[in-house]
Amino acid sequence: MMRKKKLIIAIELVVLLGLLAMIWGALFMSGPDLTSETKNILVLASDKYEQPNGGVDMAFMVRLENGSLKNYTPVYPGGMSHPTQPAAADIGGRMMLHDSLWDGVDQGVEYAKEIVEANTGMHADAVVIVYDEGLDNIIDSIRPLYFNGKVSNLTAADMVRQNDAYNGYASNENVEGNMSRGDAVMELAKALANVTKDPEKKSTMINKALEEYSKGNIIMKPEGSFTKLLATKGIEQLAK
Repeated sequence: MMRKKKLIIAIELVVLLGLLAMIWGALFMSGPDLTSETKNILVLASDKYEQPNGGVDMAFMVRLENGSLKNYTPVYPGGMSHPTQPAAADIGGRMMLHDSLWDGVDQGVEYAKEIVEANTGMHADAVVIVYDEGLDNIIDSIRPLYFNGKVSNLTAADMVRQNDAYNGYASNENVEGNMSRGDAVMELAKALANVTKDPEKKSTMINKALEEYSKGNIIMKPEGSFTKLLATKGIEQLAK
């Protein structure tokens, strides 16, 4: 499958999750207008309990043109640091993308945007944080999940690690996967997209996503930008 198509599959799930913001009546909240011109959304996949407010394990910059998904760029946290902000707590050195949420989500998304822009030149107009706990709860609601043609009972993180050949840390000596971290994430996204072909399971997934949003396991900043996008375009148009 082409990378562009994989993007649409992966981020369609994130956009599905955005439906909950509309249901919560946030249609007229302030935020950048994502329905026109060219905008970028930074998607942060985070391990919720690794450290305060979650450790960022993977990120994608998603490009929208006139509200439609066009492409994405994987952003790996390893090695990316803030140009001026020191690390939180007593870690030492400058703040790394992995640790950007440490001091709180609101400030953290700003740090994450600044780190990505300083290292890649890409500016984010909005941010989505998806915690592993939320994604696991959504997956559990529609199991069995077929991953790479086999039923998998693993967590989302373990499914990615099973295929991940990422060598960002010196101690990571026993790598068994043969994919980049970005492509491993996309394999999981493809598995979830296949589930949404079943209308009943798709409905279950959306309802569970509502619950996970209310728990704080899915966060969108600013919320209003996503609700405007969904209200104007709808999921089907976004995925074209």
